[in-house]
Amino acid sequence: MVSARPVYRPPLAPKSHRLPAKVYWRRRAIALLGAITLVVVGYLGISLAFALHNPSYGVSYSARAAEWGRQHGVGGLVTWIETEYYKLNPPKVGGKPPGNSFGSGTTKVSIPAGVHHLAEPAPLISPAAHPLPGEGVWHVAGRETATGVPTMYEAFVRPNAVNTSYVVGVAWMDPTLLKAQLYSGSFIPGKGPFAYSAPITAKNSENLVAAFNAGFRMQDANGGYYTGGRMILPLRNGAASVVIWRDGTMTMGMWGRDIKMNNQIASVRQNLDLIVDHGAAVPGLASQNSVKWGKTLGGTFNVWRSGLGVTKSGAIIYVGGPSLSISDLANVLVRAGAVRGMELDINTDWVQFSAFTGALNTPINGGNGTCNASNATCLLSSMNGPPSRYFATWWSRDFFTMSLRAGETTSALATTTTSASG
Repeated sequence: MVSARPVYRPPLAPKSHRLPAKVYWRRRAIALLGAITLVVVGYLGISLAFALHNPSYGVSYSARAAEWGRQHGVGGLVTWIETEYYKLNPPKVGGKPPGNSFGSGTTKVSIPAGVHHLAEPAPLISPAAHPLPGEGVWHVAGRETATGVPTMYEAFVRPNAVNTSYVVGVAWMDPTLLKAQLYSGSFIPGKGPFAYSAPITAKNSENLVAAFNAGFRMQDANGGYYTGGRMILPLRNGAASVVIWRDGTMTMGMWGRDIKMNNQIASVRQNLDLIVDHGAAVPGLASQNSVKWGKTLGGTFNVWRSGLGVTKSGAIIYVGGPSLSISDLANVLVRAGAVRGMELDINTDWVQFSAFTGALNTPINGGNGTCNASNATCLLSSMNGPPSRYFATWWSRDFFTMSLRAGETTSALATTTTSASG
C-alpha cells in the first residue's frame, strides 16, 4: 500500500536581505557627495550674500556679484556675461550731451613772476568732428598753492566722433607742485599691512588735491607691484608702469626700458602694456589681445575706462569716462599731450577721480557720499563711486593721491623760474 504522506523536505535556509557590498559603497558615496554639495552650496551662498552687501566689491549689485564670481573661479563666465551684455547694449550713437557737460569756473589765473610751475596745458582738441561750445576748455580744479598757482586743470570732451552724446573727463596735474602717493589695499594688492592704506587720515588730507583709481586686480594686471621697500609681486619687463620716486614725483613708462629699479623708487604699480608710446597710440589696439589689453573685455568694447599718461614736460594726465574703447582712451591721452600712457581700471564701479578743495593745512573728508560734496567732487558727476570711498575703512583696493608739496603750503615764493618744458 502506497503511503499518502508527503515526502519530507528539510526547511529552506532563511533568505538573506543583505545587498552586494558595491551597492552600499555607492550609497555612501552618494550621501557623502550630497553632504559635500550642501556644504559647498551653503558656503558659496553665504559668501555671495556677504559679497552683495560689501561696498568694497562695488556700488552696484551686479558689480559685487561679478567681483565675487572672479574670486571664486568663474571669471570666464563673468566675462562672457559682460561681453554678451555689451553686445546687446552698445552705447548710443549720435546725439549731444547736456549743455552744462563741459565744466565751469576759472579758466585763466594770473600767476606772480618767479613762481615755479609747469606751463598750463594747451587747448584740448575734441575727438568729435565738430566741437561744442566749452568743449576741451581747461578749468582750474582742486586746491591751489599758497601763492595762488593752480596745481590741476580739468577739461571735458566727447570720446569719439560716433558716440557724441557721452562726455569723458581729463585731469592735468603738475608734479612740480604736487607729490604722489600709492595707497595699497587689503584686496589689491593684498599681502599687507601697508604704511599707506585706506582710509586717508585727517593729517594726510590737509593738503590733498586729488585721488584716483589704480589698475586691474593683480591676477588680471599682467604685472607686478612694489611699495614700501617690499616686492609684493615681481615686476615684469615690458609692462606699463606707474612709478613714484622718493621725492613724490610720479611718472610712467615701459619697465626695463624707460625705468629700471634703483634706490630712489618708492612705488611701482604695473598694469598691462603701454597704449601710448612716443606720443602716439601704439599699433594693434583694435585687436582683441587679452595679454596686452586685459582679459576683461579686451579693448574693443566702448565701456567706462580710465587711463594715465605723462607729457613731455612731466605733467600727469588722467582720463576717465564712458563709451571708451581702448583706442579712444589712447586717442584722448595723446590729444591731452601724453607721450606715454597706459590703461588703468575699467567699468563703472572702478573708474573714479576726485578733486579736493578747502583751506590749506586743514583736514577734510570725502564728503557726504555723493559726487558733489563741499570739499570733494568727482571728475564726472556720473561716476558711480563717490570721493568718500577713499576715506572709508572698508575700501580695499589700491589708489593714488596727489597732495601739495610742503613748500607750496606757505606763501613764501619759490625762486625757480617758471618752466614750460619741465
